[in-house]
Amino acid sequence: MKFKDIRKIHQGKFITRYDLEYETEDGNEKIYEMISRCPDISSFDELRSSRTDAVVMIIHDESGERLLLNREYRMATGQWIFNFPAGLIDPGETADIAAQRELGEETGLKLLHIDEIWKESYSAIGFSNEKTVVVIGTACGEIGQSDSDVEEIEARWYTKAELRKLLDSEFFAARTQAYCVLWSRERNGL
Repeated sequence: MKFKDIRKIHQGKFITRYDLEYETEDGNEKIYEMISRCPDISSFDELRSSRTDAVVMIIHDESGERLLLNREYRMATGQWIFNFPAGLIDPGETADIAAQRELGEETGLKLLHIDEIWKESYSAIGFSNEKTVVVIGTACGEIGQSDSDVEEIEARWYTKAELRKLLDSEFFAARTQAYCVLWSRERNGL
């Protein structure tokens, strides 16, 4: 693959749409459509060096027996989807600060402690260069209504047994589904 050019197609409020022009190994010229959180990509190096955009939170209760999930109405799918609490990292924020803020905004819960922060990864490599950091921790408090006026979010704690049933009947974001399958099978010999 040989990168040739990148062109901004549309600037939205949260994402920017680009066309990437490239040449395949056999000499064919192609256009790859993508979106980015970065509004000003003009080179291959800038494409590759995008900053970490968002934080995803895998949160357990204090007993370690329940996992927090958001049920969100996502316009791109036209339906309710189960997902981990997540959100954009504001300029100047670190992943841990963003996790505390986003968890409070979406669920009303307080982040007690962070057990682990995973190395950044890509959210949707088929069409975006968005990078996320996963924060694993423990939260406490009473679940409250999301304070967002642009998102429909319902947070709730789930046991492993409840998750196994949910996984058979509901739609999940891919990363959330993978973790939930593995976590719900722990100590069950499956």
